Amino acid sequence: MAELKKGTRVTGGDRDKLAADLKRKYEAGQSIRLLAEGSGRSYGFVHRILSESGATLRGRGGATRRKAS
Repeated sequence: MAELKKGTRVTGGDRDKLAADLKRKYEAGQSIRLLAEGSGRSYGFVHRILSESGATLRGRGGATRRKAS
């Protein structure tokens, strides 16, 4: 994936290509943070592109909190 300059507007076919590439990598197991770092874009941008492309977003990792008994 070509690194994009932060803040550069991505539209049309380029946006569709980027969305397909990010979706494929996300569904292969990469995190949104890694995708953002690799593409030179923000976490929010990558999250929005994945949502727009129809990707099923994973839940957050880590331990869950339990109510104290």
